[in-house]
Amino acid sequence: MSKIVTYSPAYTVVPTYECFNRCNYCNFRSEPGQSSWLSLSEAEKILLSLKNQGIIEILILSGEVHPNSQYRQAWFQLIYDLCKLALSLGFLPHTNVGPLSQPEMKDLKQVNVSMGLMLEQITPKLLETVHRNAPSKRPHLRLQQLEWAGELRIPFTTGLLLGIGETVTDWKETLEAIANIHQKWGHIQEVILQPYSPGNLEIWNGEGFELNLLPEVVAIARQILPSDITLQIPPNLVTKPEILLACLENGAGDLGGIGPLDEVNPDYPHLHYQALVKVLEFEGWELIKRLPVYSQYDNWLPINLKNIVSKWRSKLSVKLSPVQSEL
Repeated sequence: MSKIVTYSPAYTVVPTYECFNRCNYCNFRSEPGQSSWLSLSEAEKILLSLKNQGIIEILILSGEVHPNSQYRQAWFQLIYDLCKLALSLGFLPHTNVGPLSQPEMKDLKQVNVSMGLMLEQITPKLLETVHRNAPSKRPHLRLQQLEWAGELRIPFTTGLLLGIGETVTDWKETLEAIANIHQKWGHIQEVILQPYSPGNLEIWNGEGFELNLLPEVVAIARQILPSDITLQIPPNLVTKPEILLACLENGAGDLGGIGPLDEVNPDYPHLHYQALVKVLEFEGWELIKRLPVYSQYDNWLPINLKNIVSKWRSKLSVKLSPVQSEL
């Protein structure tokens, strides 16, 4: 009998790469004022080209505009409009754009089936190193997002970034913080365990996370987190198949959103779907599509989103063919 591992056929839409944070390891951001923002007409062309390509999830991933910036409202409106556009074309939006105010989160709940924010690590010592110039990476701001998501009944994804100067104790404390918040609200559907992977655009000379330790992190996470939280491993950042398989054996169950480009880690392309299936099938794993909202949260959705999700669940129940475009 096959063992099941899931993934979300996804495409990432970036409203802007501009970001007021300057994380030392970032390979995504550009300086404010130095790149154009995506227009709705450009986004519509992109999304229309994805029709009938097997894509389900549209990940809205953005650089952060400062909460007090004169451009904050325009930025937020663009994100909202992109989500609304994706929905109108039959896709399921998932937004991850940094810390938001509670009213902003409440508004986005109306046009997203799920949302997310990486907690990364809650140790404050990173504010003296890799997060020295990243005001929104203050742990209390990110923990507050998880709390608000629970209060607002938003299905949520969070995660750890590994290898940025933290310790094993820091892993455990961050996982325990996630577990405690989830036990209060029951809203965290996934926790990503993301190994830091050096890229060409960063200003840091970090060596990257030691991948041989990743199965151990999975085992620790599986022990600390409630069983109804799925552990996610990004397969393009785990370059050794045997380590990916060991992570699955230790309790990881999902490979995240897989699409043409990993915008956060552009130096690490995703394996073609068939190549990934081949790696997994060798050890008896079956790769199955999922939606960006887990079924236990369907009743949390506004009725219009619930109806769209229901149609997708019906499609998946008859087993859609694998994504044909290169992943």
